[in-house]
Amino acid sequence: MAYTYILYSAHLDKHYVGASQDELEQRIRRHNANHKGFTGKANDWVLMHAEPFETFELALQREREIKSWKSRKRIESLYTKR
Repeated sequence: MAYTYILYSAHLDKHYVGASQDELEQRIRRHNANHKGFTGKANDWVLMHAEPFETFELALQREREIKSWKSRKRIESLYTKR
């Protein structure tokens, strides 16, 4: 099992889109840990949306698709009610 997921940081007012084969709770803990990299700039990342996939390759394809949108409104539409 693999996932494409969207995190949100209120501190940065930013989204992070990723894909992982790890359990999502474990992955989010690592994002919120003190480390270098984009998500290391804040420790308030919250899971906003997740999609399960049979393979990691499919999860990566979906991650790339979402990132290609380059639209905050479109990303937010995945997890907000209209």
